[in-house]
Amino acid sequence: MSLLANRRFLKMNGLGNEIVVLDLRGTAHVVQPGEARAIAADPRSRFDQLMVLHDPVTAGTDAVLRIYNSDGSESGACGNGTRCVGWAMLADPVMASVTGRPGERLTLESRAGRLTVDRVSATDFTVDMGPPRLRWDEIPLAEPFPDTRRIELQIGPIDDPILHSPGVVSMGNPHAVFFVDRDPASYDLGRIGPLLEAHPIFPERANISIAQVLSPAHIVLRVWERGVGLTRACGSAACAALVAASRLRLTGRRAVVTLPGGDLVIVWGEDDHVLMTGPTELEWDGTFAPSLFAGAA
Repeated sequence: MSLLANRRFLKMNGLGNEIVVLDLRGTAHVVQPGEARAIAADPRSRFDQLMVLHDPVTAGTDAVLRIYNSDGSESGACGNGTRCVGWAMLADPVMASVTGRPGERLTLESRAGRLTVDRVSATDFTVDMGPPRLRWDEIPLAEPFPDTRRIELQIGPIDDPILHSPGVVSMGNPHAVFFVDRDPASYDLGRIGPLLEAHPIFPERANISIAQVLSPAHIVLRVWERGVGLTRACGSAACAALVAASRLRLTGRRAVVTLPGGDLVIVWGEDDHVLMTGPTELEWDGTFAPSLFAGAA
């Protein structure tokens, strides 16, 4: 039987981005892709991202964080989910008791590096997403581009493309941001997204965003998330959109990013780190039914 049978989880959301937080501290279990897909398939625990906590391995950190997409693949970053982890580790009575100390700040280890989470209110948290990676081989791209502010990529007729020349950024996962002059909702991202996500230029696939800059301090964004699909919010995409817009001088280094699920405040600091602030919401807690993992190893 899977160790996850009857295991407690939190069903949360960050701006409507569906998140499940699972605490495996004190165990050696590593979630397998089949287990992640089984959890995502259950309506009670359906998620865009599964945030899994493991015991810390480095002094001065509070936990190791592994992030899974709903297709079972691992992700390097999830800003909305990391805010939910902040709430879980500091405010949920069960998980906070394992954390073992009161506080307003956490430091997490992830595939994207160290992530710092600060509580700014009862439900709002700021995540330091670290510096963006802007070089073509860091994002990564399949071929060299000396200037990643705009790369040669388009979809649609060559003389009248639907989208073209995205900025590309890694925020721990690859992002391509297309800037447009009309409402991003007017584009069929549900059709365009999977084609571009798997484009050969992105050897690790990519998150695909359509962004409209309303003012130097306001961006409207829709996101097709790698391994997930259309989402109501994506924190790392909001960070990537602000960085890509600022590099093109379309915005300053601070903006409100409006997604279908609500607003995030993104700041690209002078220290090169990108800070994301937004809300969290606990929907319910529960336990996984043992039958969920039959044949899921």
